[in-house]
Amino acid sequence: MIDTAPAIADPAPVCLFAFNRPDHTERTLRALAASPLAARTDVIAYLDGPRSADDVIPVAETRKVIEAQTGFATLTLRARDANAGLAQSIQEGVTATMQTYGRAIVVEDDIVTSSAFLTYMNRALDRYQDDPRVWHIAGFNEDLPPLLDRRGAVFWRFMSCWGWASWADRWQHFERDPKKLVQQFSDDDIHRFNLSGAEDLWGQVQGNLRGDIRTWAIFWYATIFGQDGLCLSPCRSFAENIGLDGSGTHCGPVDEVKPKDLCHDFDLPLPDDVTEDKVALEALRAHFSYRPDRLTRLRRKIRRLGAKLLG
Repeated sequence: MIDTAPAIADPAPVCLFAFNRPDHTERTLRALAASPLAARTDVIAYLDGPRSADDVIPVAETRKVIEAQTGFATLTLRARDANAGLAQSIQEGVTATMQTYGRAIVVEDDIVTSSAFLTYMNRALDRYQDDPRVWHIAGFNEDLPPLLDRRGAVFWRFMSCWGWASWADRWQHFERDPKKLVQQFSDDDIHRFNLSGAEDLWGQVQGNLRGDIRTWAIFWYATIFGQDGLCLSPCRSFAENIGLDGSGTHCGPVDEVKPKDLCHDFDLPLPDDVTEDKVALEALRAHFSYRPDRLTRLRRKIRRLGAKLLG
């Protein structure tokens, strides 16, 4: 498809975060390189170091994939000798890129994007740069009712990190401090944070506080939420997560992962009304309240429990 959107004068850089998945990384880079804006886009690839001897070869293979990729204005590799983990890599890498460029588009090594992804991201970054109500541009969305497609994109409190962008003056407020959040958030805050009870997002904060997990995205959402910020999300995804196959640290495997029908609309309408879209938010809440994968896991737990009782 031909890029018919208004010309992007100065494309934002892309931060790519990779580790030990060369095949995923290659698919992610190839998809980005297929964008009409790729030839004018700087890419900074942050490659984490091995956690153990088992990671040495796949990390080295991932490095080769990154170094071999062409099609961008520049591709800079910043590789660690030791493993920092995704949370630290994201925080330090995004901060460094924001300080240099003032804004950034962020993808991890398992996010495959449509040819229109970079155009959508840059249009939104340009459009809402001077609006302090907008904190986050998402490239991914859940599978919501098709009737919302006519909206193009919507604003709401929910933050998706599967292909996203922001600006330095927003990102500077990012703070990863679960203890502080637990002290500050009221019961009403937690209820709203959880999309009025539709999802247990607060459980990720508690998991980080206990040390069960070490993640970053829930704290970016908490930062935005604490500032009453809004996130822009397309009604049809420009991005797809291909890492729900058990290869990632915190994701998957997920049963019956179906490829998404990605959006290739270079002229996707962007909303003029910078307020939370209540209709879209209710559709999102309904989606999270009734998800087949949840029911599948519940049925399996019941069957396992029944087998133990009968055995």
